[in-house]
Amino acid sequence: MRSPHDRFFLVLAGLFALLWIALAVAPLHRRDWALENVLVVIFVAALATTWRRFPFSRASYAAIFLFLCLHTVGAHYTYSLVPYDDAWRALTGRSLNDALGWTRNNYDRVVHFLYGLLLAYPLRELVLRVDPARGFWSYFLPLALTMSLSVLYELVEWGAAVVFGGDLGIAFLGTQGDEWDAQKDMALASAGALLAMVATAAWNASMRRDFAREWNESRQLAISTRFRRRTSRRSPDRGGD
Repeated sequence: MRSPHDRFFLVLAGLFALLWIALAVAPLHRRDWALENVLVVIFVAALATTWRRFPFSRASYAAIFLFLCLHTVGAHYTYSLVPYDDAWRALTGRSLNDALGWTRNNYDRVVHFLYGLLLAYPLRELVLRVDPARGFWSYFLPLALTMSLSVLYELVEWGAAVVFGGDLGIAFLGTQGDEWDAQKDMALASAGALLAMVATAAWNASMRRDFAREWNESRQLAISTRFRRRTSRRSPDRGGD
């Protein structure tokens, strides 16, 4: 019999497979859809091959599932053309863009923010298993890793646009004429990750009595490490005669 954790993972995997297959039919821009899904295929394959040996929590799997669903929708339409405003207008009779003061299709910006918000927690689980970070470092390292991956993705986008060029490159970048699009995307991803880590720290602080002690110990460890390094650099080597 499978455990509830295994069943949870398999249900999410099945739901995502159904969504992915449905949106793989007649995407708006087939070549852009294929390019957008290269990293998804690699990421999903990694999860599928490691879920037994390296399982994440159900909260992490749910966050990953939600992000992958949002990305799959973006890949189907291309990010700059996702008709979220039309859908909102059909439901409410009003424009979401007008209500929020947006002058562009901001689906990509929202997903970049949610990338940081949703994936920082799974990355924290990964960091804690690979390196037993404690206190401050158990929140800062996932934040830094999320930001680094966001930068890496923007570099991949840039490289793909240069290699493929033309309409495919423009569709994949989705800048919509904004020269600061990459910087804004990275800033939003960082903000989402920071919010996720602050919320996680607040939750842990409310649940664990030793949170403050562990936090202070991690800071003192960093301070003492920096002091030892400075001392070793200043002190001459006093080897034997």
